[in-house]
Amino acid sequence: MPSEEEIRTAVARVVAGVLSRTGESPRSEAETVIAHDPGHNRGIAIGADHGGYPLKERIGFYLREQGYEVNDCGTSSPDSVDYPDFAHAVARLVGDGSCSFGIIVDGAGIGSAMVANKVPGVRAALCYDVSSAKNSREHNHANVLTLGAGLIGNALALQIVETWLATEWGPGRHARRVDMIREIEQRYLRGDRT
Repeated sequence: MPSEEEIRTAVARVVAGVLSRTGESPRSEAETVIAHDPGHNRGIAIGADHGGYPLKERIGFYLREQGYEVNDCGTSSPDSVDYPDFAHAVARLVGDGSCSFGIIVDGAGIGSAMVANKVPGVRAALCYDVSSAKNSREHNHANVLTLGAGLIGNALALQIVETWLATEWGPGRHARRVDMIREIEQRYLRGDRT
């Protein structure tokens, strides 16, 4: 049976080969391994309101089992709270670079996405299935995932999280559009409303 290092090296070579055939800049083997290795990230911030609290706890447990460093921004009970406080706490950690990714859970996932997208540097996406999770990472370079605990079951939520974290940003043709998102954000930060 091949060692973990041999598997990582093989994966890196395959990914580099695929990228070179698609015209994208291949990464070095080390860069590819780091991108797929949860031990090389700055961590994942998670947060939820009372409606998302049980699912947040399950996601946090799953992430820790997978070797991720988890920064839990609360809430810490099913008592009623306001989702903007927790969505902002997660988004702030991603926006300032303290965490690589964020995951926020509320009843529908919509309000938390709205809050998170107010924080400069955050590209939050509400995902409701595996396809939307993959698309949000590959096409839109999402760095915050929001989930609606009242709309999806626990098993689907964990599949979404797993897919979202495993899907890499596919720059190429998508980079120009993500750069456009950044430019719009920067215009508003500079006070240019046009």
